Amino acid sequence: MSLSPFHLAIPVYDLAAARHFYADIFGLEEGRSSEHWVDFNFFGHQLVIHEHPKTDTQTQAHTNAVDGHDVPVPHFGIVLEWSQWETLAERLKEHGIQFVIEPYIRFQGQVGEQATMFLYDPCGNALEFKAFKDIGQLFAK
Repeated sequence: MSLSPFHLAIPVYDLAAARHFYADIFGLEEGRSSEHWVDFNFFGHQLVIHEHPKTDTQTQAHTNAVDGHDVPVPHFGIVLEWSQWETLAERLKEHGIQFVIEPYIRFQGQVGEQATMFLYDPCGNALEFKAFKDIGQLFAK
């Protein structure tokens, strides 16, 4: 499967804390930057953190129930290979990251079974990371 890289720009009200989080906690490679924004290589995609006043969704997250968990909305993330997901989950645990939804297997034994975890960056942006043992299940009903 060949995909084009996406570009996502998100608001951060503390550029230094967000930069540390994405560069040092996640280990993302930094690209171009200025006093007010920073590009990151987000698993082959372009993530840009932009300095911006705190937004409503960063202060009070809305949630929707999915598989017995309250999933924060909005959120973004990426589908990783299973071993990458496991490595990332361990890395985040080692860094003492507090999860909104701890790493677990969602829809276990059902169509669309997947590994998932949710967390917030230091500025309240919700992230989800998931993996499928069978990537063909990504859009399965």
